[in-house]
Amino acid sequence: MGRMARDEHDREDLLREATALIERAELALPGEAEHLVAGFRRDGGLSLFFGPDPVYQFNAARHLRRAFVAGTMFKAERGRLVALHRHRETDRVLLLRRELNDQETAAFLAAMAKRLERLRDALDVARYSVVGQVPADADVPGRIVAWLKQLAAPPAIADRL
Repeated sequence: MGRMARDEHDREDLLREATALIERAELALPGEAEHLVAGFRRDGGLSLFFGPDPVYQFNAARHLRRAFVAGTMFKAERGRLVALHRHRETDRVLLLRRELNDQETAAFLAAMAKRLERLRDALDVARYSVVGQVPADADVPGRIVAWLKQLAAPPAIADRL
C-alpha cells in the first residue's frame, strides 16, 4: 500500500481494500492537494497516507516504523532510520540501503513532526470533511487526533518494523 491511486474510483478502492486498517477514513483537508487516508491496525498502530507521498506508519507504541517520503522508502532498524532506494540494472533491480546520519534523521523527524502537527491541529478544530469511513459509525478522525496528541515530539523510531 505504498502508492495511492489518483482517481476517485481507485481512492474508493483503497479505502475499501485497506483491510489491514480495521478503522480507517479518507479525509479532505484544507490546503492539501490529495486526500488523507488514515487508519489503525488491529494492534493500534496508525498509518497516514497523504496521497501517494508522504506516508507514515507507526506501531502501537507510537514509534515510526516505516515511511515513504519524496519517492524514498524509509524503515526503522534498531531505533535508526534506513533509506531504501531501488537501483535498476540491465537484468535486475537492487535495493540499496543507507542509514541516515543524526542530522538527516533530525531533519526528517522535524519535517514529519511539523506535518503531523498541522494535521492534528486541523482535526482538533474540525477543519476537514470525511470522504469515506470504515466502519461508518466510528469516530476515526477523533481517534486520530487523540493518538497524535500523545505522540512524542519528535517521534521515536521503532527498533524494527
